[in-house]
Amino acid sequence: MTITISPDQIDRIVSNRHHDPFEILGSHPIERDGKTSWVVRAYLPKADAAWVIRPTEREEYPMQAVSHPHLFECEIDIPELANYQLRIKEGEHERVSYDPYAFRSPRLTDFDIHLFAEGNHHRIYEKLGAHPTEFNGVQGVHFAVWAPNARNVSVIGDFNNWDGREHQMRLIGNGIWQLFIPEIGIGEHYKYEVKNDVGHIYHKSDPYGFEQEIRPQTASIVNSLDYTWHDEDWLERRRQNDPQEQPISVYEVHLGSWLHDSAENPPQLPDGETRPVVKVSQKPEGRFLTYRELAERLIPYVKELGFTHVELLPVAEHPYDGSWGYQVAGYYTCTSRYGTPQDLMYFIDQCHQNNIGVIVDWVPGHFPKDRHGLAFFDGTHLYEHADPRKGEHKEWGTLVFNYARNEVRNFLVANALFWFDRYHIDGIRVDAVASMLYLDYDRKPGEWVPNQYGGNENLEAADFLRYLNYQIFGYYPGILSIAEESTAWPLVSRPTYLGGLGFSFKWNMGWMHDMLDYFAKDPLYRRYNQNSVTFSIMYAFSENFMLALSHDEVVHGKGNLLSKMPGDDWQKFANLRCLYAYMYTHPGKKTLFMGMEFGQRNEWNAWADLDWGALQHALHQQLKQFMADLNQLYKSEPALYTQDFSHQGFEWIDCNDAENSIVSFIRKAKDSDDFIVTVCNFTPQPHPNYWVGVPEPGFYAEVLNSDAGDYGGSNMGNMGGRWTGEWSHPRWSYYIDLCLPPLGVLVLKLKSQNGRLEL
Repeated sequence: MTITISPDQIDRIVSNRHHDPFEILGSHPIERDGKTSWVVRAYLPKADAAWVIRPTEREEYPMQAVSHPHLFECEIDIPELANYQLRIKEGEHERVSYDPYAFRSPRLTDFDIHLFAEGNHHRIYEKLGAHPTEFNGVQGVHFAVWAPNARNVSVIGDFNNWDGREHQMRLIGNGIWQLFIPEIGIGEHYKYEVKNDVGHIYHKSDPYGFEQEIRPQTASIVNSLDYTWHDEDWLERRRQNDPQEQPISVYEVHLGSWLHDSAENPPQLPDGETRPVVKVSQKPEGRFLTYRELAERLIPYVKELGFTHVELLPVAEHPYDGSWGYQVAGYYTCTSRYGTPQDLMYFIDQCHQNNIGVIVDWVPGHFPKDRHGLAFFDGTHLYEHADPRKGEHKEWGTLVFNYARNEVRNFLVANALFWFDRYHIDGIRVDAVASMLYLDYDRKPGEWVPNQYGGNENLEAADFLRYLNYQIFGYYPGILSIAEESTAWPLVSRPTYLGGLGFSFKWNMGWMHDMLDYFAKDPLYRRYNQNSVTFSIMYAFSENFMLALSHDEVVHGKGNLLSKMPGDDWQKFANLRCLYAYMYTHPGKKTLFMGMEFGQRNEWNAWADLDWGALQHALHQQLKQFMADLNQLYKSEPALYTQDFSHQGFEWIDCNDAENSIVSFIRKAKDSDDFIVTVCNFTPQPHPNYWVGVPEPGFYAEVLNSDAGDYGGSNMGNMGGRWTGEWSHPRWSYYIDLCLPPLGVLVLKLKSQNGRLEL
């Protein structure tokens, strides 16, 4: 051979530390005396012999190991060489395959790299990761990963027996490595073998991978995310709607513990085959339902109850069942516990066809330290801060994203957009926003670093959240972005152009704490705590609040809601109906965690089913029916949702009757004269002749009575409604004489004026 390569080049290929193996491997033209020939080199660490094949011409050329026992090469005297193959002999076995180093066309352009470097490539998931594609008529998978501080990166998988010497990647710019591997496709298992500058090896799942193995295995799986959707009408309606003026009642669900199936009953695939049973870690006798089985069981249940949305605790891939999904290892991967990406798409598609929106809990605040994940990804602190005072939540055992790094922000913003784009979700509920916004969150003095102005605000995280919300609403109008935020940080749910963080809603943690404290008290002492009921209106319109009774209130020794209520069983259920009715008539959107709708008695256990057996008992059945009717009333009355965030949508009738623990108020509709009157009696003492002021004369129909016999109450009420009388009140010219039931809430609506009943 007349073409030689230096010993250093050979050593860098053989020791797997070359930043661009294409410089040595693959086909290279040789110009001699105005003629072109080609030299082909291949590093085949397990081969005994090799040949170059031109399949179209049916020609074969033997290769020789000249410079190294496993670095084969040959010269071919032809003017053009394309789509050649290698015949490789390894012991007694032979195989023929295309040479990955014959495919030089980059999938990422210079513009892609530029956008990613500045943090503005909103569809970077279409470029990084593993993508089935075709180059020069050959099918294969293009791999690309960001690892700027790596000495070398290889793709390893079943296709090369997990040997990092065989598919060494090429560094193309801004720390991005890429390689096209021909003749593999969907379903291939793979990881990246990353070497740092001193040669330490890390086997990493793909940060942009679309599927992973079932835990405890951690390999990524090639998936195209192809799916035929049938929700065009839903998406168009969503685009036209303003969520702030829509009824939103959310059923929060942990898919892994809503319901399990028998471990002996394998789940069915769409084609009739069965998939592997995924057992619950601490409940070996049960298995998880698949996304498709959940579509068959969960969707009808949610529809029966009348919720407008389901909120899924994080469905991104996570290593440990007990984290409930909040320690994410695969941000672009739905968890394989319940099936494939297409199975989840089917679930969401079916939700939309049944007029149910889907919100996904999203966790951009921290990630776990698992070795296969993002932590110390390229042998350096790439995604996280190097300084543990900024980059670690010690109590959670997790790491914090470095929001100041453009590529990290890009990873997260594109991830949120990805779930809307590829999975058609309708909203994100952003977990633990307070932990992102404050540098001293859950840190002792000396364990955190102030910002540049000496404060405790995480300015980079705040900028990230503003940018995130600006982008997702720009791409997907009508969607929801909900902040779980418990502090006094201003303007969380105000537009970014006003200096806000740009969320559409913020969880009202103050209302939740006040109400649970209030309802836990013996009714005898509630008269001394009237402020707990009324205080929330003082700030109700400072943010776009969502009232949430979430999973956090029924774990870690807190019991379930029913157990928090005082009194005997009858009073517990009456209190719970009272709480829900006040919640649904109070300004703000609604979220309720699974099991609360029927009064689960046990604390939520992520390893077990909900206590479905409770529904064999009347009080639990009746509470469930109450929730269904409450949701129906809520959705049917614009006064209860069109002005959730305006003072004009709410007015106290009387909030000062602390002696009787009674409040009454009006909710008003936008762009109409409709209004709703709510009267709450928070004690077991009935009041047979209680006068409540109202703004207009006529007949007020009792559209909801939480004490109705159908709901397990004492059936005290007002025979369907009451006519008004006149009195000399300084604010209200008319009154209705009501019978207030014990621990009951009445909801009334004006149905007639001037003696004429309007049905």
